[in-house]
Amino acid sequence: MRLSGLVVALLVHSVLAARPVKREYNTHAYYVIEHDPSATASLDEVARALGVEVVEPAGELPHHYLVRTALSSLSARSDEDRVVRTFDSIRSRAEGPLYSRDADVLLSKRVASSVKYLSRQTLRQRAKRAPPPIRPGDQPDAPTSDDVARALSIVDPQFGKQWHLVNDDFPQHMMNVSALWEQGITGKGVITTLVDDGLDYNSDDLAANFYAEGSHDYNDHEDLPTPKLFDDHHGTRCAGQIAAVKNDVCGVGIAYESKVAGVRILSGPISDIDEAASLNFGYQNASIFSCSWGPPDDGRSMEAPGYLVKKAMLNGIQNGRGGLGSVFVFASGNGGRSGDQCNFDGYTNSIYSITVASLDYKGLHPDYSEACAANMIVAYSSGSGNHITTTDVGKNKCSSNHGGTSAAAPNAAGVFALALSVRPDLNWRDMQHLCVQTSVRVNPDDPDWEQTAVGRAYSYKYGYGALNGVAFVNAARDWQSVKPQAWIEMPTLQINNGTMDLFQSMSGGEDISAEGVTSKMTVTDDLMHEHNFEKLEHITVKVWIQHDRRGDVEVELVSPSGVKSVLAGRRHGDAATTGYPGWTFSTVKHWDENPVGDWTIRVSDQGNEEQTGKFLGWTMTFWGSVIDASQAKTYEVPIIDGTLPPLFPSEDESPAPIPSASTTSKTIPKPTAHLPGDHGDAPGEANKPAFPGSSNSTEGKPVDDAEAAPSGTPSTTPTPDEGWFSDMSKLMTSQTWFFVALGAVVLFGAGAGLFFWRRSVRRRQNYTSLPAGDELAMSHVGGGRAGPRSKELYAAFDEDEDDEDADEETRLRRGADSSTVGLGYHSAFLDDEDPVSASGPPTRYKDEPNPHHKERSDSPSGSGSGSGESWEHASQEPHS
Repeated sequence: MRLSGLVVALLVHSVLAARPVKREYNTHAYYVIEHDPSATASLDEVARALGVEVVEPAGELPHHYLVRTALSSLSARSDEDRVVRTFDSIRSRAEGPLYSRDADVLLSKRVASSVKYLSRQTLRQRAKRAPPPIRPGDQPDAPTSDDVARALSIVDPQFGKQWHLVNDDFPQHMMNVSALWEQGITGKGVITTLVDDGLDYNSDDLAANFYAEGSHDYNDHEDLPTPKLFDDHHGTRCAGQIAAVKNDVCGVGIAYESKVAGVRILSGPISDIDEAASLNFGYQNASIFSCSWGPPDDGRSMEAPGYLVKKAMLNGIQNGRGGLGSVFVFASGNGGRSGDQCNFDGYTNSIYSITVASLDYKGLHPDYSEACAANMIVAYSSGSGNHITTTDVGKNKCSSNHGGTSAAAPNAAGVFALALSVRPDLNWRDMQHLCVQTSVRVNPDDPDWEQTAVGRAYSYKYGYGALNGVAFVNAARDWQSVKPQAWIEMPTLQINNGTMDLFQSMSGGEDISAEGVTSKMTVTDDLMHEHNFEKLEHITVKVWIQHDRRGDVEVELVSPSGVKSVLAGRRHGDAATTGYPGWTFSTVKHWDENPVGDWTIRVSDQGNEEQTGKFLGWTMTFWGSVIDASQAKTYEVPIIDGTLPPLFPSEDESPAPIPSASTTSKTIPKPTAHLPGDHGDAPGEANKPAFPGSSNSTEGKPVDDAEAAPSGTPSTTPTPDEGWFSDMSKLMTSQTWFFVALGAVVLFGAGAGLFFWRRSVRRRQNYTSLPAGDELAMSHVGGGRAGPRSKELYAAFDEDEDDEDADEETRLRRGADSSTVGLGYHSAFLDDEDPVSASGPPTRYKDEPNPHHKERSDSPSGSGSGSGESWEHASQEPHS
């Protein structure tokens, strides 16, 4: 008996490597038995006692076996289960008198003690997790677009196509605002400013809701943000998403009784100060600034706002809306196909921004939408065969191909307008907290979702989830405002004496090995109390890394709770050699987490021996709420922020503010400059992690021109953070220009003084002074022939020695009389007013397109202004 049981067990285990045996449920009944191997009855004894045959092990469950018995004609027609009845009989006999020596009783005792579990297997139909489109008829409580239109008297002809408002195919995937409209919540009293490429205030959809006082054109320096270029339609489309009125034109906006203003900055080059001003224009009346722009989404750029723009954003959140703060909404970026990540964009990873990524009408992640740890929420936009239908430029015009994350951001802004119409007293951080707490998790089986330390789900692709209008506004009604902001600036750690000076010259640091370099910082309870810090919100991490190929670097931050934030993943197209010269990342993944303990940073690369780097240092700042509101402090933007070690490590040693002297202009790419042409048709996905881990394989990932170049060869086109002279461009966009210029002036002055002193000594040795009373006629100074030395000096400053009467703006004019030399400038040359030339009308400078390039069709982005090539930094226009 024992031997036969062993043989059966061995035979059963030999089947482990075989394919599962085909089931015959028409002729057999199947069961699962859990056998106790330590019991006295073997598996063979149990099977014979129950009248079953062992089929195979039950999957990977230890000591579980699939058994079966043939169905008789009677048992097939009866509810009675013969095997279960047999086992019940065995257990009954086993419970007989202990002193019984009957063989059946002894066998029953052994079998009953050897079977820990017995269950018959029945067939059930499982529903697929990806069902066909759910029709409204299957959900009686989901109103159709026709139902909503009838209930609210909406006659806009395109309303049925505005699936982001009422999704007839996938009712669970929409902005969910129609129920709020039924309650009379339509955005009254709230103003949203579209910082974009203009706004058609003559449109029938927007005229009634246009707020002229809060509008301006910073490209052409005019009061009204008139769209002028052929591709100046983006701002109008975004405005329609928010505030298109209920009428017989196109569709409606999410907050169709709110107001919209337009600030035009994207239609040509713009200076830092104008960009800064645009973010504060009318900020006492405007509640929301919708910004669907930033650095190029090309997968190789890395750019942050300049000092003035940072100050403007800080000013907005501190002083906008009477101190409640401007609500800045930024689109996360459309560079997903290029491997771009929104943490390489200093606008989207700002703690002052609500960063919005895209979700398509099926609830899937569109591949153009960028992922990063700074993404806070997603809102609906183009993908999986649908676009956003909205207003377009023209009196009665509509657009049916709008999309990208630049359309997701105004959808979010519309919901925020609804909430602020109910609770205008909410501050800018209240709005962020509501996003974190009310966003709806989509695609729960997507592997990108991870659990945070406080039990929330977070995704680099979806942030905290999809913005839901009803959930957001209902939570806002009873929301208790958060306490004022607190922050903890941790000490800057130098790794192996790593340094970086004002010129971004790096030295020292630790080699980035194959397993990466790690470093730790510790937060204590005493430190929290010292900084009046209660609850955590954002974390910003600044790193100094030298590397021969920036795109190979990966940066991760791990909290004391073991929650990891990927701050930088691999970017295949980023071949920059400039590394990370004090670049700041951010993460919202640790919201409400207890920061006390050790925080670990890990810097790694792809292990390419030809492209190596060093980790020089890092620091981090925790942002959250105060313990005691009466002890709250006001944050200030540091003027010099980037050297390692810091030049001014404490607030007390910081110098007085220095005004920026930068006069250079820059072109901000159009919001759709890098949006794929098929952004509305490309299928979405819900099964890919944003950062699958370090891998040297490029399979399945886009390869652009930069990656196709030989290893280590930079692209011939400079990225915004590099420029043709990378160090100089970075110097001019920071405040280091002041110290550099000051040093240059001192050196030049010393050199010039030495030169003139030596020349005066030489002249005193070679020349005698004129006798007293002798005078030299001034005509000789101006009209005499120059000697050889003076001729050399003149030629050194003259572009063309032979053209002595050249009349060019770049040179000094000579007088008509050859005996005199006149400068040709009037006496008020140094006055503040425009100079009046002696020979013609004055000129003035204006940021306007070069007429030869205004609608250039061969622009890489398809836009006359998007690439920046069609604009002159200082074109001249005569006064009329």
